Amino acid sequence: MALPQMETSSLIENIIEFIRERKGRRITRVDLSNIESSAASNFIICEGSSTTQVSAIADNIREQLLEQCGVKPYNYDGYQSSQWIVLDYGDTLVHVFLPDVRSRYNLEELWSDADIIEMPDID
Repeated sequence: MALPQMETSSLIENIIEFIRERKGRRITRVDLSNIESSAASNFIICEGSSTTQVSAIADNIREQLLEQCGVKPYNYDGYQSSQWIVLDYGDTLVHVFLPDVRSRYNLEELWSDADIIEMPDID
């Protein structure tokens, strides 16, 4: 199993911290735990201003979770174009977007019946 037991809230807090370390913006948590048809219990969505930054954010999440928490993703995808990278941590999926790609797919609207929490940007 790729993931040792880790509190979901702790995982989410760490992910948000690691996004902020690479200046990720517009961080949103979508709590899908009350929606039966969802692929996961939580989405963490953020954006970077360039493909380089999108990759750097995703890399930082993967590297820091492994180093600090011993947690590896089950899978990840999107590095080929780095316009939308998804990291699969079981019940939590992390989506790192370019702004225009995020607008196009609009996951927050797609899951608008979920609890959506927008995190303030830290400059």
